[in-house]
Amino acid sequence: MKKQLSILFLVFAAFLSACDRPNQQPYRAGILTDEFIYDTASFPSVHAATIAETPAGLISAFFGGSHEGNPDVCIFVSRHIDGKWSEPVQVADGIVNDTLRKACYNPVLHQVPGGELLLFYKIGKNVQDWSGYLIRSNDNGATWSRPEALPEGFLGPIKNRPEQIGDYLICPSSTEDNGWRVHFEYTPDFGKTWAKTEAVNDSTFDIIQPSILRLKDGRYQMLCRSRNEQIISAYSTDGIHWDAPFAIEMPQNNSGTDAVTLNDGSHLLVYNHKKLAESWDKPQGRSPLNVAVSNDGLNWNAALILEDSPISEYSYPSVICGSDGLVHIVYTWRREKIRYVAIDPSKLQTKPIIGEQWPE
Repeated sequence: MKKQLSILFLVFAAFLSACDRPNQQPYRAGILTDEFIYDTASFPSVHAATIAETPAGLISAFFGGSHEGNPDVCIFVSRHIDGKWSEPVQVADGIVNDTLRKACYNPVLHQVPGGELLLFYKIGKNVQDWSGYLIRSNDNGATWSRPEALPEGFLGPIKNRPEQIGDYLICPSSTEDNGWRVHFEYTPDFGKTWAKTEAVNDSTFDIIQPSILRLKDGRYQMLCRSRNEQIISAYSTDGIHWDAPFAIEMPQNNSGTDAVTLNDGSHLLVYNHKKLAESWDKPQGRSPLNVAVSNDGLNWNAALILEDSPISEYSYPSVICGSDGLVHIVYTWRREKIRYVAIDPSKLQTKPIIGEQWPE
């Protein structure tokens, strides 16, 4: 009897695993690695991972603590060394002074070519109270400088990585205190001096957390999270002056997205393929988590389903294209862990997305 129960338990566990990780199902071609960055950590809740490639390898950062917004939430990093992710190490906290401590939020990594590794993050009681901070590493993320407060009114890149455009590091940013507004902050000296644009959108669209794509014609394109049920875009010739935003035919569920331009000039987007109306106030509202590719930033093809479970959320992706041409993604897994996926874009099997419908 015990043997039969053991067999039944193993079968049931295998069934749950197959449901949670649909590796044998369509839209998985091209995935080389699919793993958690850590198994256990000192914090129960985690969110908002970012990823970068240093001369010594990949590095990821995220915020972790008892719950998003609590004062014990800090910034942690994990480095990919000899094929394994290191144990998360705390590198920043929200201690403001001897009597005041706030939560940390939304780290963003950026490797300066031939220079420092930058880590931007925010401190605040909530998003309306955010202040921007920056720490630097000269040894690929092993050790970090003391925190530098950004000038008042500057937050740095709000979720997604900056882009070096000409003489400026362009940081896609946004605010949520007077409606959802996107703007861009830029620095000619990697965070020592700053300037910023006005908001690029009016009340027509509620948008935050832009990503920047590099188009083949020399222009730049932003893709934004929105409360308008579609991804919102705009064009620029220099990353500072932007045309009027417009909606593209890709669904949006009021959750973070990220996108990157690949070595061949095509683009890759990581997002939840679901509309806001389908997910509002539902715990499974940030699932599935999908990958799409495009040649022009407007017409997209279904490529991967990273997660498709009704349990909890799979959200806030960060994506880069590595020096070897592989795509590296990190994202929140149920607010419990950070998951890492490596993809060979040449092996993706795609189908056109028509009318915002993910193809069967």
